[in-house]
Amino acid sequence: MCVDWTKLPPELLESISENLKLYSDYLSFRAVCRGWRSSTPKTPSHLPPQLPWLMLPPSQSYQSHRAFYDLSTNKLRFLSLPESSNPNKRHCGSSHGWLVVLDESPSILLLNPLSRAKLHLPSLSSFPNVHSFNYSHIGKEYSLRSPSGDLYTRNLRQMRDSIKKIVLSVNPSKELRFVAIAILNQTGELVYCKNGDNSWRFIPGAQSYSEDVIYCEGLFYAVDKHGGIAICDVHDDSPKVSIVQTRTQLDGDMQYLINSEDELLLITRHLDLEFSLEPHQSYLVYRTKRFEVSRLVWSGPHWERVKSLYDKMVFIGENSSLSLSASDFTGCMGNCIYFTDDYSESNYDGSLGEHDIGIYNLWDGSIEPLPCYPRNSFFRMGWPTPLWVTPTPC
Repeated sequence: MCVDWTKLPPELLESISENLKLYSDYLSFRAVCRGWRSSTPKTPSHLPPQLPWLMLPPSQSYQSHRAFYDLSTNKLRFLSLPESSNPNKRHCGSSHGWLVVLDESPSILLLNPLSRAKLHLPSLSSFPNVHSFNYSHIGKEYSLRSPSGDLYTRNLRQMRDSIKKIVLSVNPSKELRFVAIAILNQTGELVYCKNGDNSWRFIPGAQSYSEDVIYCEGLFYAVDKHGGIAICDVHDDSPKVSIVQTRTQLDGDMQYLINSEDELLLITRHLDLEFSLEPHQSYLVYRTKRFEVSRLVWSGPHWERVKSLYDKMVFIGENSSLSLSASDFTGCMGNCIYFTDDYSESNYDGSLGEHDIGIYNLWDGSIEPLPCYPRNSFFRMGWPTPLWVTPTPC
């Protein structure tokens, strides 16, 4: 007996779709036929946290589109993103599925690549260290005040590139009362704004805690170069900052904070400089040598080295750092760190660059390339660097 699957009752199709956990499976389900598509909403609202896609640099072949590599299916997905494909554009973070896009204007755009929703944060010219802004002052459009009170100037591109990362507290589609924190590259200061604000404000007492920032249980956690933690409560107009002085002073080139099952983890990245030779040119590039993982023991407090993440995998780079269980997804490995380069624009100076990107296996310290790159080689791609983006349809 043959079953006409296109004639299944709508209530059964709805029940099946609500039990799908991966966004890619949901898309495949709706693509079967018109009846299945009409029985399910275009935008699912029931999905759990998704495996991030890797947004690749713009391609000459798809000038208005960006390619996203899906680990679970080992496929590329193309999304129309003209707002992010212009060479003057720069992303400085992805958080809760939203991209943070800057250009050589003061504008700061939040963009959801799937839903095409857009929001604007207060402009760069409203940062608290900006003394004045004037387009007519070519090459010196911004006048800024240093922590010591001295004035200095920056052009449009320098100001655009002065933001290391912007982190959101929650998904703006689900909670309009979200907060954004920006890490300033040059001074190591943290500034924040709430949705609806006209300007950014400093977080006093958190300067130098600028390695990474995450949001957890109503508070922002920021980390410095040696593993010290600043806990920032920005609910009121006057931010409150508590400093956690850890006994263990960690070495390393970069630090990343991860919230993993109610534990605060610290990923320490160690870099090496390599001398790369190519025809008619030679240059220095940074390479990741190894990672170390520690968990915060609050009694003390101190950082305790972690030898295994077991089923957990973490995703780090310009994105808001993320931890997921590998057993919830196909095509992934637990006890691994999936990393992209977010530390130095000298690694991709110009139209092409060698991106330091791969999978670090914590059990033996080995590094392997992502499946979308040629094995045993570092893929040469355009600027900007690849970025992990969590697909969030709503």
